[in-house]
Amino acid sequence: MCGIVGYIGKRDVAPLLLEGLQRLEYRGYDSAGIVIAGRSGGLKAVKAKGRVRELEARVPKRFAGTTGIAHTRWATHGAPSDENAHPHLDTEGKVAVVHNGIVDNASELRAKLEADGVVFASETDSEVITHLIARSQAVSLEEKVREALKVVEGTYGIAVMHADFPDRIVAARNGSPVVLGIGEKEMFVASDVAALISHTRQVVTLDDGEMATLKADDFRTYTTSGTRTTATPETVEWEAASYDMGGHDTYMHKEICEQPEAVDRVLRGRIDDKFSTVHLGGLNLDAREARGIRRVKILGCGTSYHAGMIGASLIEGLARIPADSEPASEFRYRNPVVDPDTLYIAVSQSGETYDVLAAVQELKRKGARVLGVVNVVGSAIARETDGGVYVHAGPEVCVVSTKCFTNTVVAFALLALHLGRIRDLSVADGKRIIEGLRALPEQIQEILTQEEDIRKLAADYAEAKSMMFIGRVRGYPVALEASLKLKEISYIHAEAYPASELKHGPLALIEPAMPTVAIVPDDSLLEKNRAAMEEIKARSGRILAVAHRDQEKADHTILVPKNEDELDPILMGIPLQLLAYHTALALGRDIDKPRNLAKSVTVE
Repeated sequence: MCGIVGYIGKRDVAPLLLEGLQRLEYRGYDSAGIVIAGRSGGLKAVKAKGRVRELEARVPKRFAGTTGIAHTRWATHGAPSDENAHPHLDTEGKVAVVHNGIVDNASELRAKLEADGVVFASETDSEVITHLIARSQAVSLEEKVREALKVVEGTYGIAVMHADFPDRIVAARNGSPVVLGIGEKEMFVASDVAALISHTRQVVTLDDGEMATLKADDFRTYTTSGTRTTATPETVEWEAASYDMGGHDTYMHKEICEQPEAVDRVLRGRIDDKFSTVHLGGLNLDAREARGIRRVKILGCGTSYHAGMIGASLIEGLARIPADSEPASEFRYRNPVVDPDTLYIAVSQSGETYDVLAAVQELKRKGARVLGVVNVVGSAIARETDGGVYVHAGPEVCVVSTKCFTNTVVAFALLALHLGRIRDLSVADGKRIIEGLRALPEQIQEILTQEEDIRKLAADYAEAKSMMFIGRVRGYPVALEASLKLKEISYIHAEAYPASELKHGPLALIEPAMPTVAIVPDDSLLEKNRAAMEEIKARSGRILAVAHRDQEKADHTILVPKNEDELDPILMGIPLQLLAYHTALALGRDIDKPRNLAKSVTVE
């Protein structure tokens, strides 16, 4: 979602903040702003609707200072505009706030402030925080912020500056990530380590209900009630080069092409050939506890939900434990029955997805065991769960997920194999799955060599106004994810259905102008899938098949190397990532930053 970056030290702050904002562009935004403490005193702010480059063009040449905060905004309250962009200043220009999250009681607070004579400059919920801090009579900036947050309901990650306290930045977190960067006589604050990584790899991640004061040569953390907390910096494993395009035209293309190495990374050091199983030390789940699991419930949103669907199929197939996947955003609102014999798994690329995090917190409150499958080490979900699996995909900058989706599914395969070997999966089957896992990187690379052929196919299908994606059992989540990818970056309407459901309604949509992408693995359902294609061809529908062998009923077939049946979905999704990419490219879309979307969704 929105991005925060701040700095206090000795260096000229404006270039640092603008660079940090550029690192955060992948999160999705519609406006940006910057405020600094001027060398002669007071705060100076510049804001702009649009991209960071438009903000940079507005920054005066004489905009010098060594302390500042900046922000990229994704609109929730109020349309994208200069006025609604952050930072928000109070009427005297003394207090500046950048805010990620949503103030649930903003209307009530705004009405009270306006009744007291406060004049608002924006339509945002965030501006109320600025005026609450400005009106506080507390002596210190920390107390002013603490007083304001006592009446704020909702989620926030904030950074605050005050002209009367030019030696510090105060930050606070509740439900929206805040990371401190620890440098040499300089300190950083951000919503994402991407903004810090070129300057420091020593970071402290704030917990919910925690605040921090940053000075050039020191920092301290404490709760919103004032109790000091202990914060030990951790070293970020990723390097600044991980966030560069590496010679590719887009981050999405780079990340698609990184998948062989990414999959190798998630497998590395985890396979146990002696017992035909895997080591997952972070699970914190012993064999006796694993055998006591009666059901698995996987919770995620968007792409993570689809990965969870494939994960549930893997767990049922290999471990023979009933498993299903559900959108986390729906789960926590239906008053679910929380069973002590159910293992809950929270899935999130960022580890900060608000709907998933809120579901985790509700489950923990009810005494459930919750594991996390996340990419970002030290993220909120990683810290709040009882254990879990890191997917080790590396930084994923493009808004839409590719390599992280693939690595998440591979991580589920590892978990399913682990649980299966503890239960009833044979040594022979364990060995079979391990051999399949080891073959994945080379097979993914083989698929990537077909990119030029897929590009030509994409040019043929880019003219479609709508597309259908179908698959059965293991193929259905692949169809869902492929449909989502096409929608996200090409803006072509797409629907995904189980192939078996075609005759129950969707066949009414089939016509020459509506192509169908069919997931056709060479498994026990091959003939069923062929029958579905027959139904489409009988209605003059065009078909693009993703299959292990040429399909006569398809107009075009993308061939995918065969792996074990359980692992085939991992491979069948790769060419469809390329199809979505080249379709969007043919249509001239902004692939890395699709409209209306954000990378890390930290609001409800």
